[in-house]
Amino acid sequence: MNRIISRSVLLFVVPSLVCFLLAFFVPFIWGVVLSFCEFTSLTDVTFVGLANYIKAFTVDGYFIQSFFFTIKIALVSVVMINLISFALALILTSGIPGQNIFRTIYFMPNLIGGIILGWIWQIIINGVLVNFEQTILSNSAYGYWGIILMSNWQNIGYMMVIYIAALQTVNTDLIEAAEIDGAGRFRTLTSITIPSIMPSITICFFMTITNSFKIYSQNLSLTAGQPNHQTEMVALNIYDTFYSRIGFEGVAQSKAVMFTLAVAVISLAQLYITRRKEVEN
Repeated sequence: MNRIISRSVLLFVVPSLVCFLLAFFVPFIWGVVLSFCEFTSLTDVTFVGLANYIKAFTVDGYFIQSFFFTIKIALVSVVMINLISFALALILTSGIPGQNIFRTIYFMPNLIGGIILGWIWQIIINGVLVNFEQTILSNSAYGYWGIILMSNWQNIGYMMVIYIAALQTVNTDLIEAAEIDGAGRFRTLTSITIPSIMPSITICFFMTITNSFKIYSQNLSLTAGQPNHQTEMVALNIYDTFYSRIGFEGVAQSKAVMFTLAVAVISLAQLYITRRKEVEN
């Protein structure tokens, strides 16, 4: 029986492992190699050492700017998305009439593609700003909050579904015992509900952090980084460097490697912190 189970595990693990190696690990390693080279194709490669990494910070002054702008977007988006989606999950598990309809409505924006989503929000925001003789490109603040609103609108419904699934697994006996002991709603929420769903909170925070850093198509169609690259996020900056500047393919690759490592470090730090909370609870 144990041998059969072991073979079954391998049957499911091996295809996923092969896909991971071919689709992520091998391209990433090859990308790291190319970041130390000048190249126009995979057969025309010249090793240049750290030159591409130096150029990423010296020749292109917008890379650091776009990185900090992306962090500002991520910080606000992660907090807002998780707070609002958790609040909606609480409301939609309280037995209100039509809660299934509301769940569907809130989830639907997640199904819209990034380019279309950015275009829709550009029309909405410009429709409001035109009353003040402004557009979303008139001020970088408009683009900043526009990206945050758009990110919230797209991701809240998805995170809400995860929180709803988690809330439905909370032990009702514990909640009833807390109510009998005189605990109020807030005390029950902080002492029983939230500790019980910490694994889901970990997942939602991880997903919102990575999604916030990976925004590209929405940024492209909403502001395209304008005015003067002030609303340009890292993914868009890397794309523009690779496809808009001849001879900068290696520089763009070095940016991509640094960006990947930075997101990995931030995401792993978040996982470490939230998992420690899971153990404590």
